Amino acid sequence: MSKRTKKIGVFDSGLGGLYIARAIQSAMPQYDYAYLGDTLNVPYGGRSMEAIYKLSEGAIRYLIEKQDCDLIVIGCNTASVTALRKLQREFLPQNHPDKRILGVIVPTLESATELGATQIGLIATEYTVNSKIYDEEIVKITPRAQIYGKPTPLLVPLIENNGEKYMDAVLGDYLEPLIEQGLDSLILGCTHYISIKDKVRELTKHRVRVLSQDEIIPPKLKDYLSRHPEMEERLSQNGMFKCFATDAGPVCKRNIEKLMGADMVLTKAVY
Repeated sequence: MSKRTKKIGVFDSGLGGLYIARAIQSAMPQYDYAYLGDTLNVPYGGRSMEAIYKLSEGAIRYLIEKQDCDLIVIGCNTASVTALRKLQREFLPQNHPDKRILGVIVPTLESATELGATQIGLIATEYTVNSKIYDEEIVKITPRAQIYGKPTPLLVPLIENNGEKYMDAVLGDYLEPLIEQGLDSLILGCTHYISIKDKVRELTKHRVRVLSQDEIIPPKLKDYLSRHPEMEERLSQNGMFKCFATDAGPVCKRNIEKLMGADMVLTKAVY
C-alpha cells in the first residue's frame, strides 16, 4: 500500500490565496491540493489578535483533520503575522507533531535578499505594516536591508468591488512617496495584490523590482520539499485540486470560477 496519502493545504482568509495555490499547482501539478478560504470571516485585518488566531487554528484543524493535509501554506499575510509562530510552536507540537505549517513572509524576504535587495518597500494592509513583522524578520536575514512599509487600505475594496477605473489614481498616490525613498524592490504584502502586480510594474515604470508572492512561494516550496524528503514521500500524486470555503455564496462561486475556471467545484467547509 502506498504511503503517499497526504495533501498540500493552502489557507487564506479569503480567495486571494488562490493566486498562490494556483501558482504552486502549476509548478508542481503532480501533488494533491486542498484550498480553504475563510470567506465567512474575511477580512481578518480589523480583528483582534485572539480572533485571528482562533480563526486560523480552526482552518488549520480543518485542513489537517478533515482534508488529510500534512503540509500547509498560510497564504494570508495577516494570519502569517498573527498566528503562524504560535501554530508552529504550540499547536503543532501538542496536536500534530508530524505536520508542518509554512508562512509567506520569511520566504518573501529571503527571495528579496537573494536578489540583492537592500532598500525594500512594502505595501500591505495596515495590520501587516503596523505589526512590523517584515522589519523584524529582515534583521534576522541581513542587517544591510531596510523595510519601508506603506499601509494601502483602499486596494482590497477596489480589487474586490471591480474598482479598476480608480486603481491608477489610488495606486499612484500610494506608490509615489515610496518610490521617492530610492527603493530597489517592492513587496506586494497581501495575496489580493497579486492580481494587480502588472499594474504596479507599469505604474513604477519598472524602476523597482516588484516582488509578488505567487512568483516566490512555488520555488521556495519546491526547495523545501527537496530538503525534506520525509515530507515529500507522504504526499499523494493524483494531480487533484479541491476548493473549500466557509461561505460558498454566489459571489464566492463567481470569484472561484474567475480564478480557477468554470469546472472548479466549490464545497462549503463546516468546522
